[in-house]
Parts: sequence; structure tokens; C-alpha cells
Amino acid sequence: MSSRFWSPLVQRLTPYTPGEQPHISQLIKLNTNENPYGPSPKVLEAIQAELSAALRLYPDPEAQRLKQAIADYYGLTPAQVFTGNGSDEVLAFAFQALFQPSAPVLFPDITYSFYPVYCGLYGLPAVTVPLAEDFTIQVADYLRLNGGIIFANPNAPTGCLLEVAELTELLERNRDSVVVVDEAYIDFGGESAIPLVARYPNLLVVQTLSKARSLAGLRVGFAVGHAGLIEALGRVKNSFNSYPLDRLAIVGAVAAFEDHAYFAQTRQAVMASRAELALALAQLGFAVLPSAANFVFARHPQHDAATLAAALREQRVIVRHFHQPRISQFLRITVGAPTQNAALLAALAQILGEG
Repeated sequence: MSSRFWSPLVQRLTPYTPGEQPHISQLIKLNTNENPYGPSPKVLEAIQAELSAALRLYPDPEAQRLKQAIADYYGLTPAQVFTGNGSDEVLAFAFQALFQPSAPVLFPDITYSFYPVYCGLYGLPAVTVPLAEDFTIQVADYLRLNGGIIFANPNAPTGCLLEVAELTELLERNRDSVVVVDEAYIDFGGESAIPLVARYPNLLVVQTLSKARSLAGLRVGFAVGHAGLIEALGRVKNSFNSYPLDRLAIVGAVAAFEDHAYFAQTRQAVMASRAELALALAQLGFAVLPSAANFVFARHPQHDAATLAAALREQRVIVRHFHQPRISQFLRITVGAPTQNAALLAALAQILGEG
């Protein structure tokens, strides 16, 4: 009865399922790729300073201070920058503004599961492109008729990286549709494609401050590209919600980009912990994919992944398990603080010993 008044579109939708956010005390939460280190102290200072009677006023609808900070950081102009409520909203605008319904949108068969959701929501045909046996993206597989191409780099949930040289090859050979590169995890070991936007007017690079800059709670994302692409995103935004970022998010994000030292320190700490975690998992018998993200993707040849995830949960450790056929035996494990990683490894050693 509750669906009686739903539109046909809503009836057809299969919504995105986010990672669990459980409310359990003393939980080691390694399932949603949140940064184990808090945001820069300068971010907290900036937000505190903004907590005033000025909150009665609307924020800058164009978030010009933030656009300028991003432009300064990457050597761009503000006209090449778009901002939004997390990268998910920015991606949604890109699907609406830049992908063409006359040919299928292409994305990997194993990637961020919001992509097919957006195609369904906006009525875009889609074709999934299988990853190689080693779970890497093969550029040659995308050289076909398309209404747009999108993939995460590093990919999620695998963590595998497509090198800039390979992306450049794709852009050279795919000039008639937009290529969106979702760089949510790029700061944990990859080279950003942002320098390529000057050469390729069909390239849009999307990033978030949720991961490497520890601001998942503020929901700040942005896109970088040719001014024409950015204008298209703005046309969609201003037909939907002309005030996407609030005053606290703007000042916090600006401060995050200005604190270079804290950013470098925490991302290096995560990368060092990732290497240690991958090695320790291998010593427990896991096969671990090469990761350039703040998580590892691992499977144990003698133990079922769903069973391991359930056993870890009993020990108050939560990791992410996916039910897709090709990856159903993998666990995606967020790189936590050293104490969290140690607790995870101790729990796994106990579970595997019991097996």
C-alpha cells in the first residue's frame, strides 16, 4: 500500500546501499573508509570562528572562497572548479549534465555502485565493462561507442590504480564523449589527472574532502575540468539547489586546503599503515590486491569471506563484504589507526586459528 502513489520511475529504482553506520560502543569500524585521523586543527578553528550570528545569512551560492582555494592548490582558475555536497552530489550533476542518452555510459563491472543507480535515476543506458582477471581497468575495452565513461581511480572497492599514462591514452582515443575520473582516494598513492584538464576539454575530475582530508562529516566535494563542463554542472545545480554548501563547510574546506603540513602528515601515516596492514594480512595467508587507497581488498583461500566478516563482527570489528559474484570472497578493510589495525589482526589470528 505504501508504494501505491509511487511514480513508475521510483518503482524501477534500486537505490544505493551505503556502508553500515552502526551505533555500537567500543566498535572498531573499518567498513566505510573514513580517515582514522581527525581533520586539521585549523579546520576546527575556522568552523568555530564561523559559529556566529552570521549563520542567519545564506552562504555564498558559488562558494567562491573555496573555489579559489582549490584553484590555487592545483594551479587552475576558479572557472575550472565546481563544488557540491560531497562528491556523490557532484557525480549526480555530471550524470545529468554531461552524459548522453544516445549511447551507453561505460563503467567497470566492479566499481562504485552509485554509478548504475544514477543511470537508472536519469534514464541513461549503461554497459558494464569487465575488469581484467587481476581486477585492473583495461583502456582498450573502453574504445567503443559511448555516451560517456566513468570510473573510480583508484578503483573501489579493489583499490587498484590506473596510471596517468593509460588514462592519457584513453583520452587521446576517446575525444567525442566526456570521461569522468572519480578520484575519491587519489591522495593515498596515485597521481591525479587534474593536470590533464588543460589538454582534454572532455575530462572531468571529481574529488572529495571526505577521505584524505578527514571531512566526511561536512560533505564537501568538487569537480575540475574545462570551463564549459563546469558551466554545465552549474546549470544543473542552479536548476535544483543554488545553495549547495553551507557556511561551515566552506570555511572548513578552505582551511583544509591551506594546511599543507597536516595533510601531508596524515596521508603519509595512512599509507605507511596500509603497507604494514597488507604485509600482516599476507602473513596470515590472505591474498591482498595492490592498493593505492585507504583500504585493502583481501581474500583468504581457505576461509569464506562472509563467514570471516560475521566472525569479526562478533569481536566488535566491522569490515565491508560485498555479495557480487566476482568479489564475494573478498573483504574490503579500511586502514585504521595503528591500534585499530592491531586489534583487527589479533581478531583475525584468533578466528583463523579456531578454523
